[in-house]
Amino acid sequence: MNLLMRASITKHKKYAIATAIICVLAALPGCGIPKLRNPLAARDLPDTFNGEVSSENSSQVSVEEFFGDPLLLSLLDQGLNGSLQLKILNENIEIANNEVLRRRGAYLPFVTLGGRAGVEKPSAFTPLGQVDDQLQYFPGHTFPTPLPNFLVAANVSWQVDIWRQLRNSRDAQALRFLGTTDGRNYVVTRLVADIAENYYRLMALDKTMENLDRTISLQEKSLEFAIARKEGARGTELAVQRFRAEVRRNQSEKLIIRQDIIETENQINYLVGRYPEPVQRSTEFFDLNLHPLSVGVPCDLLLNRPDIRMAERELEAAGLDVLVARADFYPKLNLYAGVGYEAFNAKYLFMTPQSLIYNAMGDLTAPLINKRAIQAEYMNANARQLQALYDYQRTVLNAFTEVINRMSKVKNYSESLAIKKEQLDALEASVVSATSLFQGARVEYMDVLFAQRDLRDARTVYIDTKKEQLSAVVNTYQALGGGLVRSTQFIDGGMIVTPPPSLPSPTPAMDGPAPTPSPDKADTSDKTNKTDDLP
Repeated sequence: MNLLMRASITKHKKYAIATAIICVLAALPGCGIPKLRNPLAARDLPDTFNGEVSSENSSQVSVEEFFGDPLLLSLLDQGLNGSLQLKILNENIEIANNEVLRRRGAYLPFVTLGGRAGVEKPSAFTPLGQVDDQLQYFPGHTFPTPLPNFLVAANVSWQVDIWRQLRNSRDAQALRFLGTTDGRNYVVTRLVADIAENYYRLMALDKTMENLDRTISLQEKSLEFAIARKEGARGTELAVQRFRAEVRRNQSEKLIIRQDIIETENQINYLVGRYPEPVQRSTEFFDLNLHPLSVGVPCDLLLNRPDIRMAERELEAAGLDVLVARADFYPKLNLYAGVGYEAFNAKYLFMTPQSLIYNAMGDLTAPLINKRAIQAEYMNANARQLQALYDYQRTVLNAFTEVINRMSKVKNYSESLAIKKEQLDALEASVVSATSLFQGARVEYMDVLFAQRDLRDARTVYIDTKKEQLSAVVNTYQALGGGLVRSTQFIDGGMIVTPPPSLPSPTPAMDGPAPTPSPDKADTSDKTNKTDDLP
């Protein structure tokens, strides 16, 4: 009885020792994992845009409501459907989606099914050939020479995802897929802004052409009067030639403006993905007022800017990449199995159990010596994670700065327009006075010439200022995250990839990005950009 008890105790000790050895072998690789580097401290996102906040945000205003110009909206629709750049990005989304599917299949068992047929004739002067001569598969029936072989079998291989390495890799790629869609959406907002900018530039060029025509008309009348005065012996040839030169100068300038119009039209055609053709545009320019801007609060940028969301996805994916690289330090369990039929004659192929073959095995492997390659990849993943974090912080900083600069530009150019309007009124009056005095021989022709030139230059500056103001409004709308045409956003039912509901922390050994402040409620009046007609 004691001998049986001792044998049982000895057997349990062996199992315990074996279990302990396996646990040590499993834990030993983790002892050589390098320590991750932490990021440098980041500054918090300000609570306001230099003291300016509002309860609403213009990024939530639709493109149709913000612009309101049917001709411009038609161009935007053509651009979203015909832009070659967007079509290229659509294929990038398709590639990213397929990569998710590939990563998803990596952690599932691989099953292969196949068959094989062949023939073999061993040498009679080899041990294998002599053995074959003596073997019998039935009494009195030896194997034929040469020996055929037929095989039908299925094989299964499976890497058990103990440490979530394969699933983390899948989740990281799913985040990058979502980041690719966010990247495309950012290009959509930029495309909308570019088309609108060029559209308003085209309208400004039209007004510049009208300004030159008005100036030429005034100068031709002055030229006619100078010729009449010369013929009446009250003037000189010098006045005639100076007025004629000024007329020719503005006529030459019209040709340059016409070339600018052609190039701007073709730039719009390129953006919308069509060959050169005339671009229809509105004639309303000086009274054109876009939707009032509302900046919201800075942390709205984190939700509304597609480029920030893209950088955030990449940061989360980089954190999962660190976990994927970390799992290489631990043991990997692989399982293999196969089942099938094999026989030298096809009529015996499916005889069971005589022709049945099967196998099953598993291996547990772990790195112990010379782990420098694994350590290097782990530290590279850490470095890429830090890069993604700094890129995220840089993207947020750039977005915040863009809003500040463009809102300031909208304000300053709007105020400048009001002052320039007063300047134009004064110059209009000065041209009328100079012309009247010149006809009464009370001033020289140079006074009329300078007055007309100053009026032309002031009108040109006024047109350019209005164009820059509209451009600033459009770019502010885009900087706040507006311009995404949600009705035509790229969504394909066969391409939707939803990330897992709960992902591991993307920063296992380092702090994440600096926290953003909660939205604070503030009352801020809407700003409307208003300008009067040119006189």
